[in-house]
Amino acid sequence: MTTKADLLRELRIDRTQAPPPRRRWLWITLAVLGGLLLLALVASALSGGSPAEVRVAPVAAGDAEAVSVLDASGYVVARRMATVSAKITGRVREVLIEEGMEVEEGQVMATLDPVDADAQRSLAAAQLAAARTQVGSVQAQLTEAEANARRLESMVGQQLVSRAQYEQAVAQRDALRAQLASAERQVDVAADQLAIADIGVDNTIVRAPFAGVVIAKAAQPGEIVSPLSAGGGFTRTGIGTVVDMDSLEVEVDVGEAYIGRVRPRMPVEATLNAYPDWKIPAEVIAIVPAADRGKATVKVRIALKEKDPRIVPDMGASVSFLEQPREQADGDAPGLRIPSEAVAERDGDTVAFTVDEEDRARQQAIEVGDTVGAQREVLSGLSAGDRVVLDPPDGLADGDRVQVLQ
Repeated sequence: MTTKADLLRELRIDRTQAPPPRRRWLWITLAVLGGLLLLALVASALSGGSPAEVRVAPVAAGDAEAVSVLDASGYVVARRMATVSAKITGRVREVLIEEGMEVEEGQVMATLDPVDADAQRSLAAAQLAAARTQVGSVQAQLTEAEANARRLESMVGQQLVSRAQYEQAVAQRDALRAQLASAERQVDVAADQLAIADIGVDNTIVRAPFAGVVIAKAAQPGEIVSPLSAGGGFTRTGIGTVVDMDSLEVEVDVGEAYIGRVRPRMPVEATLNAYPDWKIPAEVIAIVPAADRGKATVKVRIALKEKDPRIVPDMGASVSFLEQPREQADGDAPGLRIPSEAVAERDGDTVAFTVDEEDRARQQAIEVGDTVGAQREVLSGLSAGDRVVLDPPDGLADGDRVQVLQ
């Protein structure tokens, strides 16, 4: 039976037994780690947490380069381009052009065999000479008839000749006058025929209609050319094709939904697909008042302000229609522009976040104006050269540390 003395002995601590190993060091280690964690949390709170990664853009002055409001693509075309042909059908005698050759207005490009035209001209010249000879013969007869009529007129008054003889002389004189007038008209007709024959001879010479560059040579000596197609495939219809390089422009198709952004004489920046780094200043010539129902587009003509041998017809091109910023009143400071994605709303206010030299975000209350393309006009709150945060995170606050992405 257990007595009270036995129970007391069971409750007694045996101080000769060693304490459990390492339990004390475990508690000490946990305490140290907890202190270090607390210090890290305090340091993180004081430093504003890990910096947010942001993209930035500079604030641009309003008098800077205009911005694009619409992009389109098209091709370089020539307003003056002609396939030059002869006016008559004939055999080519010589061709004086080659591809890439520059020609002046009126320069001879080719000649045709002039045998038929020369023969026609010789015949017309002979007919003119015969008509002039006929005029001389009738003129001589008329001179004699007029003298005879005058002589008989004086004699009939003296009754030395009959009146019938006098009237016969007068009739002969008048008939010769009519013959002379007819002969003179025949001379005029023969002269016109000679002029036409000269034109026929000139038609055997093919000349450039305007100054330009030959881009195609279509005929060779010995071939038959004609202004009309013979249909058999053996007759050429042209000598060569000439392009006026000063008339090059760009034609683009703009979607119906965006044609309202385009205006005549609007500044444009054109880029050739062959030279993507070359920006060519241009402007809108006209908006063609017709829509393509199949493509739902409207054609726009664009004039290039630079002339360069690198620009050739049918080159692909892309254009950017530019919008000039709103003009400032006299004495006002130039307006500022920032990307639209830099504008944010905080507590009902329009703000933008700038990044200072210590890479900390600074919230700035701003007043915005018109939207120009992908940019927004800033009337107050920012200065030119400030760096604004693009797409600021919702949790970004004034004074937060940020990391600027390059």
